[in-house]
Amino acid sequence: MDYLIKFLNELSDWIYSPLLIILLLGVGLYFTFRTKAIQLKNLKESFRVIAEKPVDEGDVSSFQALMVSTASRVGTGNIVGVSTAICLGGPGAVFWMWVVALIGGASAFVESTLAQIYKKRGWTNHSYGGPSYYIEAALKNRRLGVIFSICLILTYAVGFNMLAAFNLADSFKMYDFYHPTWTPTLVGLVLAFLTGYCVLGGGGRIIRFTSLLVPVMGFVYVAVSLVMVLVNLPYIPTMMRMIFKDAFDFQAITSGLAGSSLVYGIKRGLFSNEAGIGSAPNAAAAANVSHPVKQGLVQMVSVFIDTILICSATAFMCLSSQVIPSEKISGAPYVQMALSSLLGHYGYYFITFALMLFGFTTLIGNLYYVDNNLTYIFGKQPSGRFMIGFRILAALVIFVGATQKADLVWTLADLMMALMALINLPSILALSRIALASLSDYREQISKGKNPVFKAKSIGLDDSSLDYWK
Repeated sequence: MDYLIKFLNELSDWIYSPLLIILLLGVGLYFTFRTKAIQLKNLKESFRVIAEKPVDEGDVSSFQALMVSTASRVGTGNIVGVSTAICLGGPGAVFWMWVVALIGGASAFVESTLAQIYKKRGWTNHSYGGPSYYIEAALKNRRLGVIFSICLILTYAVGFNMLAAFNLADSFKMYDFYHPTWTPTLVGLVLAFLTGYCVLGGGGRIIRFTSLLVPVMGFVYVAVSLVMVLVNLPYIPTMMRMIFKDAFDFQAITSGLAGSSLVYGIKRGLFSNEAGIGSAPNAAAAANVSHPVKQGLVQMVSVFIDTILICSATAFMCLSSQVIPSEKISGAPYVQMALSSLLGHYGYYFITFALMLFGFTTLIGNLYYVDNNLTYIFGKQPSGRFMIGFRILAALVIFVGATQKADLVWTLADLMMALMALINLPSILALSRIALASLSDYREQISKGKNPVFKAKSIGLDDSSLDYWK
């Protein structure tokens, strides 16, 4: 096992440093320039679109699609991911997480807009799609589309779900009753059973569940972190100086790039907000909107909710507590110790409860994405018997994840996520002309006071090549 972990770590470091760093930041900066900083310029418009209701009753709204993507984005990575970034990379990792979110907002816009343009119409008039669909339809490469779908299934059903289960089990280390074998086993069993029960109910239950729980979960967590910051307000200027000083310590970065605040900030920022890796487009394609750009704007907001709001809440909670981060307390224990400086042992309970909510919504949101990509690979909705078997297997993977080593589950998640990004980022770069033309069409209609309506021919596309927008 140690040899396997070492090999996977070396492979992950090779992919991230500097290949994926250059690709992720380069593509994001390119889209930011070409869209005229859409993540800032059109932020107000994004919030207006979120409030729009679908034309037909029963269709998936922009808000519901946002909640599904946010359910997957907002997870244990917002708590434990931030903690590991600070403990292993340094406080400067927080700054680089902000950079990934700010730049990644433009990438999130492009990939979700493309998912809307190339989405498919289902039997019940509902739509579905994602990177595999626009890779096949626009790049004429079904083989690459299938490879991407396989990577996504492995990333979400295996890598991310194992990690979410581990992070929840890891939070119990702070309690006296913790047993290194039996506690993770029990947590894994309960989590696997509850997740299996939920996902066997189908996609409709997932959407309703996340729409109700995600806003409440996020609000309570941010509120508690805000109280923590207010209590430690005199220390905040010192904390901010610490973040920026470490972020720009280029001597430390260049001397050990793989373990630097830059790399950990990018890794954990990407793991948390998923901008550019091709996950959120699966949820974006399900929304019923009058113009593809609308859902691109909505998914852009999800990136900000995840990193700028919730990840920052964790970072400020931890750093303002003045608990010294270290590799020994990396993960849930660091956050629990930080909050316990304000709430005592109740801080342990709160973080465990938050991880239950964040982790559970992550698990079911992840499996929603997986269902969509299984449909793509099979060319149709898999049989009921197959889906039941697959979901039971996915639940067993969750159980296994709760009992593994930290190095293994984090490295697997990082590596699988990187493979998705290495396929999706070049793909959306190659198709950027279409997304940018769609944005120009949208802005032109808005300037004339219209509610934008998409017509493929208006951006030079032959509508016979599309399925939904004919």
